Amino acid sequence: MQMILASNNAHKMSEMRAILADLGVELMSQREAGCDFEVEETGTTFEENAYLKAIAVTNATGMPAIADDSGLEVDYLNGEPGVYSARYSGSHEHTDQHRNEYLLSKLEGVPLEQRTARFVSCICCTFPNGDVLRARGTMEGKIMFAPEGKNGFGYDPLFLADGQTVTNGLLTPEQKNAISHRGKALRILQEELRNYYVNQ
Repeated sequence: MQMILASNNAHKMSEMRAILADLGVELMSQREAGCDFEVEETGTTFEENAYLKAIAVTNATGMPAIADDSGLEVDYLNGEPGVYSARYSGSHEHTDQHRNEYLLSKLEGVPLEQRTARFVSCICCTFPNGDVLRARGTMEGKIMFAPEGKNGFGYDPLFLADGQTVTNGLLTPEQKNAISHRGKALRILQEELRNYYVNQ
């Protein structure tokens, strides 16, 4: 089956392709599908933003679309950066390094036991007939005091997942997919999709 990923993020594309491959899903990027627009993420939750992105692509192409909205929630910061994770330091144009440095500045002097956090991934799949599938996954952990590793993207070099001895920035893609918020959400979506197509 062919679906469009409502994103041009190469990291998300490779993670999603790897996890959805055994379902026989052929994933195209938004750009490959000819959708040269950016959807305004006006939702106040990850779920709302994922739906807004997916339905915009389905409406534009008449094809099933899948969208992920994900981010980091830090308990000490009352859930920040949350839905603003990609623009937390003030701009979408800032680099991951800018955002990591900004987050560390907000946590300066905070001891490790108070630096609990989680990555959240909400995935939404929309269909031309109006059907919608949703899945949510989380990865619990802590924010470290300095970045370690160059793997992954975003806040990965700062995030030590529960049960791990190194940050996400030092995990291989396979190791990260096995425990990640997006991996968990996609595996839930796998089952949702399998059941959906069986019942068609």
